[in-house]
Amino acid sequence: MLHQVLPESYNAVLALVGILFAFGATVFATGAFQEKLPKDAGREFAHNGKLSAGKPRGAGIIFVLMFTLAAVLFSDLSAEIVIYLILTVICMVTGFLDDASKTPWGEYKKGFLDLCVAAMVAVTYLKYNPSTIEFAFLGVELVLPPVVFAVLTVILVWVSVNVTNCSDGVDGLSGTLTIVTLMTFYALNQIFEKPGDFSFLILLFAVCILGYLWYNATPSKLMMGDAGSRAMGLFIAIAALKTGCPVLYVPVALVLILDGGLGLVKVALIRFCKIHILKNTRTPLHDHVRKVWDWSNTQTVFRFAIIQIILSAAVIYSIRIGM
Repeated sequence: MLHQVLPESYNAVLALVGILFAFGATVFATGAFQEKLPKDAGREFAHNGKLSAGKPRGAGIIFVLMFTLAAVLFSDLSAEIVIYLILTVICMVTGFLDDASKTPWGEYKKGFLDLCVAAMVAVTYLKYNPSTIEFAFLGVELVLPPVVFAVLTVILVWVSVNVTNCSDGVDGLSGTLTIVTLMTFYALNQIFEKPGDFSFLILLFAVCILGYLWYNATPSKLMMGDAGSRAMGLFIAIAALKTGCPVLYVPVALVLILDGGLGLVKVALIRFCKIHILKNTRTPLHDHVRKVWDWSNTQTVFRFAIIQIILSAAVIYSIRIGM
């Protein structure tokens, strides 16, 4: 918005102010409105889940709205980006309604809503971008039929939303991993020299998560709930798509995938195929390392983040020297 009324010479100042605004607004709004949020009842089957009972839940509504406000004010928005912002808000709202509901929404209901959002992302992306996938490690570009690309995009978005949601169970974990993943995509965008303003949106989103983590670091005062985790998963998927190399989602978000995804695979195989795997492994993995390996919450966050940082550094360096 401000790009429309100020000369181009002010772009650097707008970027600086926008980042500071995003963080400050998130910290202020979270502190001011946290008591208005629904209260968590404690998860019965999660390790130490009852310790969360009574804490404000659904804080994702605050940092996602602050991100959206900062993006509208300080970013030079295209029609494509506006649609992505709307879809991120929609994903947040569906998550918040589940957070605020006395009776948790069923898995199939949430899965269907995620599928609808994923389909809208696919349609939007294909309207403004080619149906090509770059393999940065190999220097190869694959052109896919739009329908095939759309199906793969829906799978990517659905998986990203749900594994990020499932990884939310330790103070600061999913937020920290999301920041590492997003900043990796930011670095890749700089290497690939991608045009447009999406890289700035990545910075704004990461900064707003940091504003939330101001209150969520161990011991947490509140939790993001589905309102935050689902929106983060969606934004990660969009960030992967906008690199032009969405296959990099796997190494760049590998810890999120393993932490949240193994449980989804385990349940799906048992429910639909009657196949029992990982019998001695608790899922999500963050519950396993705390319950079985006796890691503290802080150790879990730091060690998971360290693993992802190493993976991300390897990806960035490998691609950089290969170009």
